[in-house]
Amino acid sequence: GLCSTLHGESTCDVYTNIPFLQNVLGNHQFLNGTVDTQFIDENQDLFNLKPGQNRAQKLLHYLGHVMVNGPTTPIPVKAKPSPIDPVIPPVPLGEPPVGFRDVLLREGPDGFAKAVRAHRGLLLMDTTFRDAHQSLLATRVRTHDLKRIAPFVSHSFSNLFSVENWGGATFDVAMRFLCECPWKRLQELRALMPNVPFQMLLRGANAVGYTNYPDNAVYKFCEVAKENGMDIFRVFDSLNYLPNMLLGMEAAGAAGAVVEAAISYTGDVSDPTRQKYSLDYYLKLAEELVKAGTHILCIKDMAGLLKPDSSRLLVGALRDRFPDVPIHVHTHDTAGAGVAAMLACAEAGADIVDVAVDSMAGMTSQPSMGAIVACTKGTNLNTGISLEKVFDYSEYWEVTRGLYAPFDCTATMKSGNADVYENEIPGGQYTNLHFQAHSMGLGNKFKEVKKAYAEANKLLGDLIKVTPSSKIVGDLAQFMVQNSLSRAEVEEKADELSFPLSVVEFLQGHIGIPHGGFPEPFRSKVLKSLPRVEGRPGASLPSMDFQALEKQLREAYADEITPEDVMSAAMYPKVFQEFKEFTKTFGPVDCLDTRLFLDGPKIAEEFEVELERGKTLHIKALALGDLNKAGQREVFFELNGQLRSVLVKDTVAMKEMHFHPKALKDVRGQIGAPMPGKVVEVKVKQGQQVEKGQPLCVLSAMKMEMVVNSPLSGTVVKVYVTADSTLEGDDLILEITE
Repeated sequence: GLCSTLHGESTCDVYTNIPFLQNVLGNHQFLNGTVDTQFIDENQDLFNLKPGQNRAQKLLHYLGHVMVNGPTTPIPVKAKPSPIDPVIPPVPLGEPPVGFRDVLLREGPDGFAKAVRAHRGLLLMDTTFRDAHQSLLATRVRTHDLKRIAPFVSHSFSNLFSVENWGGATFDVAMRFLCECPWKRLQELRALMPNVPFQMLLRGANAVGYTNYPDNAVYKFCEVAKENGMDIFRVFDSLNYLPNMLLGMEAAGAAGAVVEAAISYTGDVSDPTRQKYSLDYYLKLAEELVKAGTHILCIKDMAGLLKPDSSRLLVGALRDRFPDVPIHVHTHDTAGAGVAAMLACAEAGADIVDVAVDSMAGMTSQPSMGAIVACTKGTNLNTGISLEKVFDYSEYWEVTRGLYAPFDCTATMKSGNADVYENEIPGGQYTNLHFQAHSMGLGNKFKEVKKAYAEANKLLGDLIKVTPSSKIVGDLAQFMVQNSLSRAEVEEKADELSFPLSVVEFLQGHIGIPHGGFPEPFRSKVLKSLPRVEGRPGASLPSMDFQALEKQLREAYADEITPEDVMSAAMYPKVFQEFKEFTKTFGPVDCLDTRLFLDGPKIAEEFEVELERGKTLHIKALALGDLNKAGQREVFFELNGQLRSVLVKDTVAMKEMHFHPKALKDVRGQIGAPMPGKVVEVKVKQGQQVEKGQPLCVLSAMKMEMVVNSPLSGTVVKVYVTADSTLEGDDLILEITE
């Protein structure tokens, strides 16, 4: 009966038939078999046809685009992904063994902390899923490669304290560069690893951003993260500014998560000549955090400055003062002494230390998991982890790492360096600065950049340096190198230089108050009459209206908007918007394997793409057409046996048709770009009068923003750029006549 009913009603073409039939197959009455000839008349909602997502055609468009124009994500290193595919080690069938997450779900955060403290032997947190690749591979590891190894970790390392797999830079990078949703990563990994606690890095009042958010946004963020499966929130502030830390701790605590308050470590507690950050300073700070109810106390040694001696001193003092609080130590292995320092911490009473799997360890990453497991075997610090399993895990990452060759820091950085004890550059930033120096044509001056970093730190009053405060020191250091300025010259000319925006905002008080206050007279000279923030920055921000934001997003994107999307837009409005636009054009690129995502297919290559369970596309790249008059090429594919083609604009060919004029060095009114980058904002227009020192435009390159100020007073004759223009160094921005 139904067949004839359907047959009689359906005069529409085959394309509208498919969504209609999907509605029929999802109908309760139909599934229960209680259908008669009135079925369609009584169920008019069957005609609410959802438009097809057309994911396959969008992905072909993406692949064609990459074949013609190269990677869509900026590539710091001219290297191709390795042609070898990683092999996933065998995983036993059935449920994974019970892990520490079981204790957490059963006994809550307090019971969990007690169990950790009572545990015999050393516990490990694995950073391979976040900080290791943030430090070595510019945070570029995709969910696709994390998901493949997740079941193995769940089955083989059920006795890990936690896996760190979220937060820090991953949130921003996932959307901005990997074109995937960070929440989806969390949801998918949670389903694959139900037994091991997940840990994230929360930048206190900065949440997962680089700026202060209203208090309600930080609370809401923690709530949504906890609902999506996050267990432990490591909360820190880049200046150890207590009011910012307390806000992050309260937000994570209110969400019902484990709060791990982190003291950011700098200086050297064992050096009597360096007393700004003394043992007493750290103990007092720890006292406040324990009083505020942290479940776990963390030492976050983001630059890898802890030596065995200072480790014993600091951890020993904290263990004496707080016998019942679990202590967790994080470091980077930049100088090469990470394993020695972590063993010293464990012997002095630390409960947990951070490690990364061997092939993703060392240098600016964490100390090696295999080394710590082997060194503690047979001692009272035994980790209970199988070395054989570590070797299998390491082999997967060794091959997977080859897929990320275009981002691997070892392309330019061949070893760690003990000069980190002098310049105190955090591990994650050390690699970033290295890449930035290369991208700005300062590659041969990296040593100078590191020296300037130490000088910039002194200029700013010797800061705790970790995101975002480390970025401020880094921006100032690069500004000094680019303009060949010494510390003395910067101090002397502070009232006339156009400093990077981040430096000005820091001095205004946008991220909080540093220990020991702001540097004077430097601050007053830079700020002049600019406004200053008093006290905790977030306290003076109005609450975020999430209902209004959701309404706005629903109007902009007709598709389903989730609470997670609203949160992404709250944290990174512009990045989220670009991510949505990208997905609308290119589809779910997170389904592609990493080599295809970065490099596209080779001609005649055949491959499969799994859109979702049971939906696989069979694709073959056939040919690349010639350039037409409109600057496009046709790219031909075979999709599930059918010939398909896409038209792709050849951006390289288009660029060659329009060249950008350069600023002439000897013409004073020609303003050139001080560095390669993108125009964020043009602040003046043609015919406008400008004063000397007035901001003309804002440029951005590799997370660093720079204001270009007018070197003279006069009239703007012509503006050569618009917002979003991409410029090379010395490209003409605008012309001014006196």
